[in-house]
Amino acid sequence: MRRLHAALLAAALAALAAPAGASALIQIDKGIAGVRLGNTPAQVRAALGPPSSTRTETNDFGPFTTYRYRGGLRVLFSGGDSVTLVGTTGLGDRTIRGVGVGSRERAVRRRVPGVRCRTIAGDRLCHTNRFAGGETVTVFLLRPNGRVWRVDVGIVID
Repeated sequence: MRRLHAALLAAALAALAAPAGASALIQIDKGIAGVRLGNTPAQVRAALGPPSSTRTETNDFGPFTTYRYRGGLRVLFSGGDSVTLVGTTGLGDRTIRGVGVGSRERAVRRRVPGVRCRTIAGDRLCHTNRFAGGETVTVFLLRPNGRVWRVDVGIVID
């Protein structure tokens, strides 16, 4: 009887320690790890807690703020108070079909509907949709070895 209780306790603890499925999910053209495009800073903090770092800068498109979180997650707010990009370099976030950082290009092509892969300015990447202003895209950036090193879900500004 003691062994049964110990086994049940171990199973319960393992379930509690495992990451929640929704928090480790790349949602194609929608978001990553519970952060969705269009979320406000308050919604991001409610989903992920306080960021490990916050930085405000300016580029050709205007001011933007970046929240960084453990596990390689970054959230950008460009020109306003809503998420315009969420990206990850962490191994934990995956699509529902298992694609994420570390996946091979072949897996991206097979498991992400409507994805196109190409080389742009010397960088190999696979992406959904078009790089046209206002479009929502998911981009899988690839290293020369053909493996994904970063995934971004964002709204094309220009």
